Amino acid sequence: MGWRLLQQVRLLDPVNRQDWRADVLLDNDQLVAIAPQAVPADAEILPASNWILAPPLVDLYSHSGQPGYEARETLESLLAAAAAGGVQHLTLLPTTDPPIDHPAVWQALQQQIPDTAWAQVRVWGALTQGCRGTALTDLAELAASGVVGFCDDQGLTHWPLVQRALTYLQPLGKPTALWPFDPVLAANGVARQSGVATRLGLVEQLVCCETIPLLAILELARTVSTPLHLMRLSTARSVEILAKEKPAHVSASVSWLHLLFTVEDLASYDPNLRLAPPLGTVGDRQALIEGVKTGVIEAIAIDHTPLLYEEKMVSFAEALPGAIGLELALPVLWQELVAREHLSALELWHALSTAPARILGMEPPRLELNSRNFVLFDPTVSWTVTQQSLRSRARNTPFWQQAVRGQLVPFSPSINSGRTH
Repeated sequence: MGWRLLQQVRLLDPVNRQDWRADVLLDNDQLVAIAPQAVPADAEILPASNWILAPPLVDLYSHSGQPGYEARETLESLLAAAAAGGVQHLTLLPTTDPPIDHPAVWQALQQQIPDTAWAQVRVWGALTQGCRGTALTDLAELAASGVVGFCDDQGLTHWPLVQRALTYLQPLGKPTALWPFDPVLAANGVARQSGVATRLGLVEQLVCCETIPLLAILELARTVSTPLHLMRLSTARSVEILAKEKPAHVSASVSWLHLLFTVEDLASYDPNLRLAPPLGTVGDRQALIEGVKTGVIEAIAIDHTPLLYEEKMVSFAEALPGAIGLELALPVLWQELVAREHLSALELWHALSTAPARILGMEPPRLELNSRNFVLFDPTVSWTVTQQSLRSRARNTPFWQQAVRGQLVPFSPSINSGRTH
């Protein structure tokens, strides 16, 4: 520990769209100076041309096991996983047990968050009581308790209820996150409608399961100015609709794994690729990447969903949907999208940090002197995804026991935060 001079590190400023190189001076794990005029004589000199120095990441929505599902993930392991992945701002969905549908639940959860954690926790309040989609929560009371916004984490198609909620929320100014998904149309579909799904013998889920509720939500959005966020977009048709129809107060996100895999990858029947919404076609993936690049889709969500071995290691169709990602999203997205030139480094960082912050009504993270609020990332280092290398309790990832390139530098501010095993 002590003074370190990082020579010619690559700095990313997604807020101002700047990408440049400079020497950087650290004192222990604090950022002291960029292009310093003077360097302490005892400073350790480190060649850093392969490293990335950038603001911390902001995750729009992820699941916590605590309270209610601690066997899947505790707050301790969740925060440790976020810190290892460079995610300083973690936003939890209300699908705990009990659900976050009353201020008391959020207040109790806050008391269990360690004061020393590098990662910070925010929550979405439940839009309806028990997240059951039938009766609204006390929205004003929840808003006053400090939730970032409202979400049920399910497909809501009770349109009078949704319209009433958006009207009530308009004066509160907090975002509402809706997942365009019709569970009735979806039936038991586990793979996106395609010839590949038919060949694999997997029950198909029609594209209209997403696009019909998407169009309905966009029509409702024309009647109110409530900030509205569209979660988990997964089809090319949705991107096409948004490019033509999205109002200014509506934002959208895609879950990170939908930018990497397609229905063709389901030939392995890996239950860790059982996701909701299901993986799309090659065309869907290309359209989603282009949507992020053009800004039609502003943000990439990690949607970290820890599940038990027993909940995943069953037949593909019976497995619960979801995968973990807090420690994996940045390195894998960098290698698959930035290194392959599908997105620029700034475009990726904007979608993982700046845009999610703005959607949540936060000031976007920036590189600040005399602070620990930064990520130091080495995209060249290789590591294997194992129980020893992960901080999350859960193991449900398609990258299990695979080699991954990219990891935080060992003296990044977050790297020693909350090691749980």
